[in-house]
Amino acid sequence: MAERTDWEEKAKALLRAEMARKSVTYGQLVERLHGIGIEENERNLRNKVSRGKFTAGFFLQCLSALGSTQLHLE
Repeated sequence: MAERTDWEEKAKALLRAEMARKSVTYGQLVERLHGIGIEENERNLRNKVSRGKFTAGFFLQCLSALGSTQLHLE
């Protein structure tokens, strides 16, 4: 099994932090993703985020669905 990189951990932490900041659950994020035309289910979303294995494009889709306009990397 491939080891998770520091960058994947950072991406996972940033997405989770933004979800917490917006008080959005995984189920709510799935609904919001559907609203912008992204078909995802809650189980797959949880797995992607838990593993930290997702594309930059998917990360940006999630941020858009969350209504995020700024991201603090520190």
